[in-house]
Amino acid sequence: MTAEKTMSCSWSDRCGGCTTIGQTYEATLKEKEAMVQRLLKAFGKPDRIVGMDDPYYYRNKVHRVCSFQKEGRRDQHLFGIYAEGTHRVVPVRKCLIEDAGAQEILDTVSELARQFKIRSYDESTRQGLLRHVLIRTAHATGQVMVVLVLTNPVLPGKSHFVKALRERHPEITTIVINVNSRATSLILGERESVAYGKGYIEDLLCGMRFRISSRSFYQVNSIQTEKLYARAMDMAGLKGREKVVDAYCGIGTIGLIASKHAGQVIGVESNKAAVQDAILNAKANQVRNIRFIAEDAGQFLAKLSASDKADVIFMDPPREGASDEFLGAAAAAHPGRIVYISCNPVTLARDLKQLTRLGYKVREIAPFDLFPWTGHVETVCLLTHS
Repeated sequence: MTAEKTMSCSWSDRCGGCTTIGQTYEATLKEKEAMVQRLLKAFGKPDRIVGMDDPYYYRNKVHRVCSFQKEGRRDQHLFGIYAEGTHRVVPVRKCLIEDAGAQEILDTVSELARQFKIRSYDESTRQGLLRHVLIRTAHATGQVMVVLVLTNPVLPGKSHFVKALRERHPEITTIVINVNSRATSLILGERESVAYGKGYIEDLLCGMRFRISSRSFYQVNSIQTEKLYARAMDMAGLKGREKVVDAYCGIGTIGLIASKHAGQVIGVESNKAAVQDAILNAKANQVRNIRFIAEDAGQFLAKLSASDKADVIFMDPPREGASDEFLGAAAAAHPGRIVYISCNPVTLARDLKQLTRLGYKVREIAPFDLFPWTGHVETVCLLTHS
């Protein structure tokens, strides 16, 4: 069952984020089903797409650009979203796909920035202090993180600013100051300090507890992610004895969930900070049959000995998909099953073609709508030896 109500957005024509807002939700699901069918029909018949009961306000990660701009004789401090494909800031206030509580916090940060005379960043002159604000909300625990991205680590009146923000929003559990002084389109810099709380939040997903820091990769739609991961575990067919590799493991979500049903799990991730979070997540969940390695996943698979092969490989690469080197190493490791989770059906089709050339056959294709009102779709596929 999916939502029947249809809501309109006054920003969508300028923002470009929600390309299908204004249609019925059922119509958007049919479009995504048709796209997956068109791109993946050569490998088998996809399942019906799994939609949401309520496809609004689902994003647990909300970001605003803080921009100083001059218009004639007027100075403007804008809190908004980059219009798609540009650096033009659209001052979005009420977004239909972002967590509503997070948006209220953003309004307060904007108001306090004006009160404390904190100047927003001017890209043209590289002047100003406040560049971005990031809010992360844990769906199950309700914990909230606020990340203030500054050009230098000194926030004037920091203690008073933090106190005022928390008085207005006692649901905030941690506030982090991130420093990004580079001329870059990246949101976050490498340096951080904790202004309040632990510096991270925790969420529950598929019965496991996960630590989420400012830079952690964590799926933005927790409700649909639980459904997606449940299907991925079904595809893996774990019986309790298998050796599992979780490639591109991030903070360890998939590997830790799989650990309940496997003999041994190895999570591989090139991001060292994510691996540290994954190790802490394993300890927090008292999981002892998993270990994490900070290494390129393809290089790790290529080094597996004949006696050390994986029975199941989970892979969840970024939007650009997997490299030929990774796919070759994955096939050479001869796992009985490969469970491929993809956020881009175009690169998924390319990678499935390569894996079928290397001796695998696609057995199941299951699309999920993790990103309602956008053109994106998540798909999980099962491959076995042909």
